[in-house]
Amino acid sequence: MQVMAIDRNSLRGKLFIIIFGANTRKGRLFDVFLLYFILTSILIVCLESVPKIRNNYEPEFFYLESFFTIVFTIEYFLRIYSHPKPLKYLLSFYGIIDLFSILPFYLTYFMPSGHYLITIRILRLLRVFRILKLSSFVHHAQVLKSALAASLQKITVFMLFIVALVLIIGTIMYVVEGEENGFTSIPQSIYWAIVTITTVGYGDLTPQTSLGQIISSVVMIMGYAIIAVPTGIVTVEMSRSLPVPKTADLIECLSCGKRMPSNANFCSNCGHSLKE
Repeated sequence: MQVMAIDRNSLRGKLFIIIFGANTRKGRLFDVFLLYFILTSILIVCLESVPKIRNNYEPEFFYLESFFTIVFTIEYFLRIYSHPKPLKYLLSFYGIIDLFSILPFYLTYFMPSGHYLITIRILRLLRVFRILKLSSFVHHAQVLKSALAASLQKITVFMLFIVALVLIIGTIMYVVEGEENGFTSIPQSIYWAIVTITTVGYGDLTPQTSLGQIISSVVMIMGYAIIAVPTGIVTVEMSRSLPVPKTADLIECLSCGKRMPSNANFCSNCGHSLKE
């Protein structure tokens, strides 16, 4: 962190250390209290969405949500004020999330139901990784991020294939079933193809002809295979992102000759004990 960019003894510097300094005692306390505030405000919004509770405690909900939003708004502006580079914070991931967490309350003046979007504050709990120093979680999150980035092009090609596939299937079903059976247009038939190929199956639109039902069965079976493809792509990339054991850390199985990590108890190939 760029603490040296501001005077530590100034008000701005002290605020920066408390608000952004998770390594300090005051900073950790500030973030822990902030997390409790976030969780409490989200709980209040969830309870308010229950009609019976809302009708009995509507004024209390409003005052509590106003209180929490004012606190978060003050905190947001303090972050801007204390940061050495305010614009950098504003455009950062956490800065955008912090802004979106308070906007829904003010949007209620234009869109009454908009305040339920306040639950986006749950994203602010991502700070828990920084507060609790869960390095293993951060490491695994980085592995997942790398795997998703490496899979992006393959998944994009796959999704384009799926778009073409549902377009073709939807067109075929429109021709086979026709408007009299509910497939009133190609877009409507494409909707059916997406619902079927993802194995969701709402049931609001079903084929009535024998040929349509056969096609539907084939599409459903295809759906199981299609769902597995992106999972397999990401899994392969995740395995590539994991650190490979050094040769020095490998031992050879006396039964089949396969090289295994030195901390393994049994061979993954033949099941022979490696500790003998």
